[in-house]
Amino acid sequence: MQEAPLPSPPLPSHIVPVLAGGGTRLPAHVGVMAALEDMGMGYRHLVGVSGGSVVASLAAVGHGVEHMKALFRDVDFNQFRGMSLTNLLLHGGLSTGRRFLGWMDGELDGRRFRDLDVDLHVVATDVRAGKPVIFDKTTHPDLEVARAVMYSISIPLVFPFHHHGDYILVDGSILAEDSLFRDWAGDGTPVMCFRMRDDKGAMSHPSRRVLPVADYMFMLMRTFMTTLSREHLTETLWHNTVVIRTDGLSPLEFHMTPEQKTRLFQAGYDTTRQYLPRKLEKYRPAPAA
Repeated sequence: MQEAPLPSPPLPSHIVPVLAGGGTRLPAHVGVMAALEDMGMGYRHLVGVSGGSVVASLAAVGHGVEHMKALFRDVDFNQFRGMSLTNLLLHGGLSTGRRFLGWMDGELDGRRFRDLDVDLHVVATDVRAGKPVIFDKTTHPDLEVARAVMYSISIPLVFPFHHHGDYILVDGSILAEDSLFRDWAGDGTPVMCFRMRDDKGAMSHPSRRVLPVADYMFMLMRTFMTTLSREHLTETLWHNTVVIRTDGLSPLEFHMTPEQKTRLFQAGYDTTRQYLPRKLEKYRPAPAA
């Protein structure tokens, strides 16, 4: 009598999600978090880079998917975009970033890294050394989480450079992506990076007669950030990366409609449900003999 085949060992039940980049396309990362929740996929460490650090920090303080969906549906991203050439000359960014910092700190209730139950890691880039800087409860326990997020989202020319100790900090996406694939948990928990890619090209940006230089700076950085998202991934990184297509929406879309935000959420959700199990197959334990 033929023996029944042994059942396949289960896929890992925990990962380290890396919410990488995205700029203003935050609803896509909320879709990722919703998919992880529905799949029963747990995490003890959560990594946020650039726009992804906004969603990661909200999740780390306990805000659920429905709260984040409503938050990003109703928030006007354009309020965070500045057009001050004086600030650009003095501090390196069209916006001061103060309005975003106040909004972010309010959403996080002023929490510092030491206050978090989840091990949140926020990644920024030190332009002086050309290396990533990690903010978490081990390296900076007393730092306000909102301030670390402000560092991580600071796209040059759009937001100012930030001085923190010996660091001069800008957007966390401006670094080699392989620096994100480290053993964040210290126990070999699979690291899965969720990043966005726009292959269609961003919608045209209306220019103005007043302060055209500010518009030129904005369009330059939008093009630069979109190009970064299209960088080729090595085979090693590809196996641990879930790519979310954003259908013509660039990292600096400050005027998204509710419909576009809903479409981004659904893209993050559907892509994660479809591709994450495939990416985790290599971590499935070998069947018992």
